[in-house]
Amino acid sequence: MTADHTGACLCGSVRFRTHGKLREVVACHCSQCRKQTGLYYAATNVPIANLAIEGEDFITWYRASTFARRGFCKTCGSALFWAADGEDEISIMAGLFDQPSGMEIAYHIFCADKGDYYEITDGLPQYRQGRPGLATAGSSD
Repeated sequence: MTADHTGACLCGSVRFRTHGKLREVVACHCSQCRKQTGLYYAATNVPIANLAIEGEDFITWYRASTFARRGFCKTCGSALFWAADGEDEISIMAGLFDQPSGMEIAYHIFCADKGDYYEITDGLPQYRQGRPGLATAGSSD
């Protein structure tokens, strides 16, 4: 998908606009993502150069591992971003985008680590761990 997209956190303190192609949505079931969101992390990626953020002063970054950090709104607590050190792309939580987003989940990763309180029944590909070539939080669990 190549259109511009907009979105915001729950309280609206952090708003953003993306330009250009977004990666498919990936659902990550690793323990870090479950603990941050309460279920799983559904996110797309965009080149950092194609992301404009309003309200950056409201973003707090948490060092989640030795190679990545997670951004969230310090006012409402919404999970916003996941950024691997030195990468030119950033993950954005799919639920933040204004509707209609046109996005779809493509596959699930770290399914071996998913919570025991739900099943994955959508028929999409499931990977026991990460997917080759995809930087993830779960790879540091």
